[in-house]
Amino acid sequence: MTDTTTPREVRVIGIGAGSPRHLTLEAIDAMREVDVFLVADKGDEKRELVEVREALCRTHLAEGSYRFVALPDPRRGPDAERDARQYTDGVLDWHDARAHAWGEVIDALEPGIVVGFLVWGDPAFYDSTIRVVDRLARHRPVNSVVIPGISAFQTLAAAHGIVLHQIGQPVHVTTGRRLVTEWSPGLGTVVVMLDGHLACRHLVETHPALVIHWGAYVGMPQQTLRAGRLVDVIDEIVDVRARLKQEHGWVMDVYALSLPAS
Repeated sequence: MTDTTTPREVRVIGIGAGSPRHLTLEAIDAMREVDVFLVADKGDEKRELVEVREALCRTHLAEGSYRFVALPDPRRGPDAERDARQYTDGVLDWHDARAHAWGEVIDALEPGIVVGFLVWGDPAFYDSTIRVVDRLARHRPVNSVVIPGISAFQTLAAAHGIVLHQIGQPVHVTTGRRLVTEWSPGLGTVVVMLDGHLACRHLVETHPALVIHWGAYVGMPQQTLRAGRLVDVIDEIVDVRARLKQEHGWVMDVYALSLPAS
């Protein structure tokens, strides 16, 4: 019977952008508190993302002290076919569907079981886990603790050996969906995440001086980097990205756009 009075302990743990050495001491301590890790099952093509999480646990946790439970991930629908309102509504519906699925599993666990989520990168940047856990807490007592992780754009900057911002200038973080309508010189360096279509291609003609620092699988053994003037390297990046996706079945990339320092 579900305990409806004692809060369920939940740990949302940032694990970095793929390298086992990105794991912080705080994250390892939090992982050792977890009895059951819930992971989204996104199919065989993205099985590697689960395997990295499993490898981290084998490295840092005692055998038999934890287990993994895979959950089918609800479909969210194609973003490209939605306007801004439909997109927002679709994401909120997806969060609700995740909360329902996760809640059913969590409620079936024995009292006292600590639940953990191993979040790629940092849970605060373009990840839904915190929001879904907040939804879980609307219907059951939950005590959640969030552990930060090294983000993909931090790893990108380190891999290229660059400072993301110009002196005294800002850094703007956005998605490919918003890039073309948002970009302006006043934003400073623009870091772009979740861009499966490389929207930066549409800036080549209007802003030929832009410089791109791009990386796929940053922090992982198959890390691939390219950099240069956008107009000079974008065709190569498009080709490399397509080849990597075909080779691995999935690709996770991030890039930074900036104007040359004056």
